[in-house]
Amino acid sequence: MPFTRPSSQRCRGRLLAFLSGVLLTLSFSPNAFSFAGWFALVPLLIAIRKASPFQAFRLGLLTGLVHYLSLMYWIVAVLEHYGNLNMAAALFSLLLLSLYLSLYTALFTTAVTRLNDSPLSPFLLGGYWVALEYLRAHVITGFPWCLLGYSQYARIHLIQSADLFGVYGISFLIVLTNGLVSRRIAMALSRKTGALRWDLPVAVLLITAAWGYGHYRISEIEVRARAARPVKAAVIQANIDQSVKWDPNYQEKTINAYTRLTRSARGFHPDLIVWPETALPFFFQEDTEKASKIFSLAAESKAALVFGSPAYRRQEGIVRYYNRAYLIGPQACHVSSYDKIHLVPFGEYVPLKRYLPFIRRLVEAAGDFEPGELLRPLKAGDLSLGVLICFEAIFPELARGLVHEGADLLVNLTNDAWFGRTSAPFQHLSMAVFRAVENRRPMIRAANTGFSALIAPTGLIQAQSRLFVETILTGSMPVATFQLTIYTRFGDVFALTLLGLAAAHLGWMLCRRRLKGSVH
Repeated sequence: MPFTRPSSQRCRGRLLAFLSGVLLTLSFSPNAFSFAGWFALVPLLIAIRKASPFQAFRLGLLTGLVHYLSLMYWIVAVLEHYGNLNMAAALFSLLLLSLYLSLYTALFTTAVTRLNDSPLSPFLLGGYWVALEYLRAHVITGFPWCLLGYSQYARIHLIQSADLFGVYGISFLIVLTNGLVSRRIAMALSRKTGALRWDLPVAVLLITAAWGYGHYRISEIEVRARAARPVKAAVIQANIDQSVKWDPNYQEKTINAYTRLTRSARGFHPDLIVWPETALPFFFQEDTEKASKIFSLAAESKAALVFGSPAYRRQEGIVRYYNRAYLIGPQACHVSSYDKIHLVPFGEYVPLKRYLPFIRRLVEAAGDFEPGELLRPLKAGDLSLGVLICFEAIFPELARGLVHEGADLLVNLTNDAWFGRTSAPFQHLSMAVFRAVENRRPMIRAANTGFSALIAPTGLIQAQSRLFVETILTGSMPVATFQLTIYTRFGDVFALTLLGLAAAHLGWMLCRRRLKGSVH
């Protein structure tokens, strides 16, 4: 009997850790269980209450692995179908990435074992979680895919405080609630009811405050939006098959498809027409015959035209390639461009490629892409467009920087055909919603195939396409003179403060433990 009890406890701990991983994944789109995020960590927190740091590390690693393997399974399909990797290599890549991301969950649970049952413990839980999310978003090249706050993107009233704290504020509130719930359960199981008077009421109070702030901000923004100058936008989703997109023999058909769809939107009289990332799969800058057709179409439409196309520069005998967005002004009288700054590792470039020559790129354009050097809006008349290309929409600092530079409208060009019919396009869209809320700027999202969308400054998705369909989205976007939000002005000061406090608290606890050890 003495030998079976520890074994059963280990088994129970692993089951609880596994359950947390499942609940975390269920809380994200396209699953309809975003409410699961508010208690997803409870099983894990209960499992590690009396665990050693090493045991907590292993349980946190298990939760992370279950979560990230089930959340990002789509990486296998991308690598196998478009990266030309065999199934074993694609699975190994997913496992490697999931292991890396799981380290952050493991570090969180390890740090939690240093906490006691003080009233501040649930707040410290939230601080540790946000600190690690911030590090995940910036370490190496940064990979802030599906931070916990993104799970609530459809709860419009709840996420409005992102204009104060960014997505990290929502993550903090969720983890704080998880901490309070797990603490109450643990105290109830141990029959320590004296400390249970304030915890859940605090959680309810904070969530109610966030909800109340959301109602206030939404009503205020809607009033301003009604008084704002409307920009009539048309988004063209041509649904070009990824397997033929880069075939030179298919380029003419691609141009014809975009031309036909753009002309069919003429009755709407758009001020702005948006095509997706690499809509033109050739070098627009050099192919004068094909480029002239695009200029003629822009002049004919009498609207500003934004689209993506690969580009290159020759510098000192070296050809450098860029993922570029072009803006042709109304009447085709002006052309400006923006080169993608934050590239997709192992997709648009190979980090440490000298040491990793076996990794193949996912892009089919020749050579590695180079990052752009200048973050600036593209201007068309009195419109200032902050363009984010694909993956850039998950990095808050890029959208914030563009708005700081004067962008009054965010434009996200993407090509989610890579993901197929998986959960990735849903997740990608959910993160883009927060860029509109954080900066109080409407967003126009153009995808080669789903999800194209028109997103209001409140984060409400006004119109959305379906996956793998040819379609046109039209709508009026309010371009108001919204003041810069606190988040736009000061960025991630909330997350950075929590990072500093978490580091200081952890350092203090370690020092105190050493002092106790030296005394004894």
